[in-house]
Amino acid sequence: MDAGSRQEREEVDLAQAATFLIEECRMVLPGVQAIFGFQLIAGFQQRFAEDLPPPVQWLHFGSLTLVALAAALVMTPAALHRITGVQHVTRAFLERSSRLLLAGMWILAVGLSCEYFVIGWLIFESPWLAGGAMVLLALLSILWYFYPRMERRRGM
Repeated sequence: MDAGSRQEREEVDLAQAATFLIEECRMVLPGVQAIFGFQLIAGFQQRFAEDLPPPVQWLHFGSLTLVALAAALVMTPAALHRITGVQHVTRAFLERSSRLLLAGMWILAVGLSCEYFVIGWLIFESPWLAGGAMVLLALLSILWYFYPRMERRRGM
């Protein structure tokens, strides 16, 4: 096989990988946006100010900030692809974009776990819910990070 056809095939493979990556971002983003919307609504509820102590309200705000940051990170690969040029995809683009998506999902996992605690506090008013939030964070970490890495090593 000559070098020209090898390079063409690699460019097609990179373009296809970029398409998959952008699609993955598109799949994650609606969920992040829905969560963010529900978090915004919570702050306007009368019960929020009345029944949540200030530290838990601050935790909710922190969680809201994390989910907003996760949305920004998940959206960045599409913006990067669009602005840097859709005609030529590089390995560097794919690696950076994959890191951005994974960072966004990790931050989303932390934000979801914090919000789990906030909603649990609203229902049960128990500091023991921190344990449940940590279990949720561990579960999301396993499902979104460790399990896929394990499958990649096994050659999925």
